[in-house]
Amino acid sequence: MLVIGAGPAGLAAACAAAAHGAKVVLVDMQPRAGGQVWRQDLRKPAVATARAAFAELSARPDIRCLQQAQVVAARPGQVLIEHAGTAMELHYRALVLATGARELLLPFPGWTLPGVTGAGALQALVKQGWPIAGKRVLVAGSGPLLLAAAATLHAHGAQVLAICEQAPAAQLRGFAMQLWRWPSKLIQAAGLRARLAGVPYRSGIWVRAASGDERVTEVEIESARGVERIACDHLAVGYGLVANTELAQQLGCELTVQDPHPHVRVDTRLMTSVADVYAAGEACGIGGVDTARIEGAMAGCFAAGADQEAEALRARRDHARAFAALLPRHFALRKQIHLAATPPTVVCRCEDVSLSQLQDHHDWRAAKLATRCGMGSCQGRICGAALAELRVFDSTRTATNAAHPSPVPPTPATTAHSARPPVFPTRLASLAGSFSSEGKAAEHDPAAQSKP
Repeated sequence: MLVIGAGPAGLAAACAAAAHGAKVVLVDMQPRAGGQVWRQDLRKPAVATARAAFAELSARPDIRCLQQAQVVAARPGQVLIEHAGTAMELHYRALVLATGARELLLPFPGWTLPGVTGAGALQALVKQGWPIAGKRVLVAGSGPLLLAAAATLHAHGAQVLAICEQAPAAQLRGFAMQLWRWPSKLIQAAGLRARLAGVPYRSGIWVRAASGDERVTEVEIESARGVERIACDHLAVGYGLVANTELAQQLGCELTVQDPHPHVRVDTRLMTSVADVYAAGEACGIGGVDTARIEGAMAGCFAAGADQEAEALRARRDHARAFAALLPRHFALRKQIHLAATPPTVVCRCEDVSLSQLQDHHDWRAAKLATRCGMGSCQGRICGAALAELRVFDSTRTATNAAHPSPVPPTPATTAHSARPPVFPTRLASLAGSFSSEGKAAEHDPAAQSKP
């Protein structure tokens, strides 16, 4: 069995499958297991649940870990990866996609200045040793992840000036009043807030612009009370997460598009539309670490043929997904955030494409051909999600307001995609040998003899 992704979902899937007799190969891009949410901190210990998951992985001789391995291409039954400078073709009888999510970054004037990062991105940098002690940091955006990011920055010595949540106070109160159904979430939120004692948490306030000469020095924020300017050294801003679906697309898995970002469609057994390919965690829709762990364990059990053990987790999974369903309702982005980008604002940082350069194109493909938007090193992962969120190519936009389309609720749709390789930038030699022959592939296949 093959598991792609060593975050909470992937770790749970690998360990559950191995516990039921499967030989597992676990593939991950990072040098250490944990994914983004459990990214190991060089100076702080991991949380207890993460330590337990790492210990279980280490105790499993039937799980082979390929760290710093990058998926290049995939087709049903076979995945091509790069590992230690070598291309490897892996066959599988069952595959679990635990590919996680990435931050949703939305453009505004000044967002490309040095010192402006995603909230989760700055958190990851600090965990890996980025010097933040004594720096003035403004954390802004939306969602519970802002608290976690701010707590990490604060623990590493940053001066967190404020946490600016765009959702209004009434929506936050409504969210908080429902947390009694999830006591662990309530305790976690209270613990984070206690660690941030003295840091202002301001609701109904959002970023309009950032300014500075060589790096950010001031941020302009807005609320019902008007516009305010805050001097800072770093701005960490994030608007939630979007699922990583590129590998699923390449395998031909059906996606569900909702509000307005896609995630992998799965059935009640967490199987995708492609036989023997399962998905778990954020790939199935943003659900948080608890959902990821439960779904990972379920997917691993189903993939290993342990259906009864998987079904025993269903009630917990439904309860965890019910919490996740609260987030888009209570942290929906206000229209001012969608309208923050002005015509000169760069929306594709890789190819230096402004919003005004896109307004005359009716769809994403036409814009790519004319401007190279989305064709840089990130391959549209940042600007593609941003443009989908902003509805830049929405057919309902008017000529007079083309640069600032009003948010229109998307129509949920199910689509089948096939993405071309490589999934991530790779060496030409790896592409040249892509799926060269069935016989040759078997030589490099540590998962070929694994159980379903």
